[in-house]
Amino acid sequence: MGRYSSGQFALRISDRDGQAYPYNEMVQEWTGAWVHVSEYEPKSPLLNPTNHPTDAQSLEHAKPQVVDSTVEVGLIGIAANNFGALNETATLSDGSVVTVKSMMPLGIQRPSKITKMQSFIGNVTVSTS
Repeated sequence: MGRYSSGQFALRISDRDGQAYPYNEMVQEWTGAWVHVSEYEPKSPLLNPTNHPTDAQSLEHAKPQVVDSTVEVGLIGIAANNFGALNETATLSDGSVVTVKSMMPLGIQRPSKITKMQSFIGNVTVSTS
């Protein structure tokens, strides 16, 4: 079987910048490119992510609890807004009279009508399995 020459006087073209460098000073990068030792860049550690195991979030032999329940749905209560805008007059320090809107509860100056509503819709059966 034959031997390879030592490459003592040989030159090789760099794949990165295209210049000729001594053959013995060339190295091969992880991408397969032959570059001079001054141009060599090692492989980024980000390209080889480490293994991070996932967190356990459930039981291996879990059995769900079976619950049947009846829930009442309904009984809605609605009340009217007891606040309204009433016109009130105010006298300023210079003697002028202005009309302003007040946010006083209506029940203080006049009785308010409160709307109430109750409704019963029915039953809902919830079953988990």
